[in-house]
Amino acid sequence: MQKLLKELFARHYRDVYAYLYSLSRDAPLSEDLAAEVFLEAVKSIAAFRGECDGKTWLFTIARRRWFAYLRRKNCRMETEMLSEFSAGPERDVEEELQNRMLARRVCELLEREPQRTRNIVLMRIEGFSFYEIGNRYGISESSARVIDFRAKTKIRKILEEEDGGNE
Repeated sequence: MQKLLKELFARHYRDVYAYLYSLSRDAPLSEDLAAEVFLEAVKSIAAFRGECDGKTWLFTIARRRWFAYLRRKNCRMETEMLSEFSAGPERDVEEELQNRMLARRVCELLEREPQRTRNIVLMRIEGFSFYEIGNRYGISESSARVIDFRAKTKIRKILEEEDGGNE
């Protein structure tokens, strides 16, 4: 197992670091996150079933570490994660500001939800499948879908009502 970890590190550290740097544009942060990725890999290597390439596995961990970092930084969600709540691509500064305000509001509304619901929605945003979410929470894939759907529908409805009041 130690040999596998050394091999993964030697082969993929630069790629993991470059990926994280492309997201953060911050060298020290990218180094810290890359270290967290390989620390998590060490802790969970026994659970690695080899169903995907080692690099894919590490990039999945890196993506999760990146989103965890964003959540720690006051739940700042990138605008591309809000595609379900926002229509159309970014066009100008005003639209970017509106998207950031929307992201902040979605985070506020999500914070009102029960912890499990909030975690399921955040896992979905991070790219986890409903199957993975169901396994994590000991529920069926269908239940994970329903919880995610209901939470997003509730948030969407509140946002629509708020927007209707601003016109």
